Amino acid sequence: MAINLPNSDQIKHLAASFGIELSDADARSFEALVAGMKPSYDRLDVLQEDRLPVKYPRLPGRAPSEAENPHNAWAWLCEIQGAKKGVLAGKRVAIKDNVCVAGVPMRNGNRQLEGYVPDIDATVVTRILDAGGSIAGKVVNEDLCFSGHSITSQPGVVRNPHRPTHGAGGSSSGSGAAIAAGDVTMALGGDQGGSVRIPAAWSGIVGLKATHGLVPYTGVFPIEATIDHCGPMGATVEDVARLLTAIAGPDGLDPRQVNVSVGDYLAAIKQPLKGLKIAVVSEGFNRPESDAATDKKVRAAIKELKAAGARVTEVSIPEHLDGPHIWTGIIIEGATELMIKGNSMGYSWQGYYTVSLLDAWARGWHSRPNDLPETAKMVLFMGEYLKRYYHGRFYAKSQNLRRKLRAAYDAVLAEHDVLAMPTIPFRATAFPEGKTREDVIGVALNMVGNTCPFDVSGHPAISVPCGIHEQLPIGLMLIGRSYDEATVLRAAAGLEKLGDWKTM
Repeated sequence: MAINLPNSDQIKHLAASFGIELSDADARSFEALVAGMKPSYDRLDVLQEDRLPVKYPRLPGRAPSEAENPHNAWAWLCEIQGAKKGVLAGKRVAIKDNVCVAGVPMRNGNRQLEGYVPDIDATVVTRILDAGGSIAGKVVNEDLCFSGHSITSQPGVVRNPHRPTHGAGGSSSGSGAAIAAGDVTMALGGDQGGSVRIPAAWSGIVGLKATHGLVPYTGVFPIEATIDHCGPMGATVEDVARLLTAIAGPDGLDPRQVNVSVGDYLAAIKQPLKGLKIAVVSEGFNRPESDAATDKKVRAAIKELKAAGARVTEVSIPEHLDGPHIWTGIIIEGATELMIKGNSMGYSWQGYYTVSLLDAWARGWHSRPNDLPETAKMVLFMGEYLKRYYHGRFYAKSQNLRRKLRAAYDAVLAEHDVLAMPTIPFRATAFPEGKTREDVIGVALNMVGNTCPFDVSGHPAISVPCGIHEQLPIGLMLIGRSYDEATVLRAAAGLEKLGDWKTM
């Protein structure tokens, strides 16, 4: 795409947008000066950058029929076979539709990406195939992943297989619903505020938000780099441990990955529960939005863990209540600058830029800004307002406060193996009768009080089913030390072994 140089009128307009006054002569001067840069951009236009490998052959697949998709979990069906051997041999994996799979359409739940077909496989996709897994298709996610309910995706609402009048949770809504329905036993999800753990809790499956950076985000549509996570979801803890084994570790292309440490996750789930020290965080219970049945089931499950030999202590971490406020300060301005104004790739980081995704998203949202989801419009308006009138000070302060939040959790984790609390303070809610802006935004982020603080702190956190009430599953969340997914999975496996959560 060869560039056209700015003329003097355009330069004056650009200068005025920054409050810089230029005379006509000044503008003509700059017009001549910037012309000296054109040879570099002409050369860049013809140079070929390296692309992520596409190692396994595939056909483009097809859209699912209504009969194949009763819960609207699937965005696209395909069958990509990986290596013949590996930790995922014989496993079919669903891919969240914000993850690039070469040759397979990707929408990210959004109208403005319609028609985009990635030309690369995300690192996690290649790793799944290298590990012997196969790709079963793309599963629906919420529009730009900016909702914890399952109401905003452009293919339509995703229904909870346990109670179809209710949401499956989001933003990885199709991942949760496809596993809960038995279509697959594994899926990839993404988590910036709880988007792996929310559908895990509401759909009655297992979902792990690994330590920030453990799983490479290369080739995945981002929201905010310092809170972006990609993680495994599964029907069982072993499914999650197996998928994490395949996808974890540095790829050298994602700046989110710093001093990454990988564990033996499959060995960990075989370790006994006895002696594990669990800190029950009181601030995770009895919140203003809490559902009594949820608190009761989670505490009953913790009691069972204690009876099985875990050492359980009640603790207070007051800073947990500030976590959502710090998260808000980061995600509002951060998402505005990276996901929206930065056209999904942004600037000033070393790693792999998915240029085809950048081009497709820039064309889509700039040409049809009215088609942004209501949640993203709200974020854009507030994020730009904060930047223009408060020059980014609240984003900067929130980034500083995240260290204080992380330290508060670390202080308790220095004396305990895991923290415990309800994943979501209440069970899945019904789809709102209306679809006004207020209806949609009202249910988009009202469930993240316990989940989003750990996107800020970066600690690994897993949701495990611990009971059901009125057909609606309940999840218990276990949080561990950074890069200690092994202990988190050990605790989760211990809970899973205690009994069938559907009868609890």
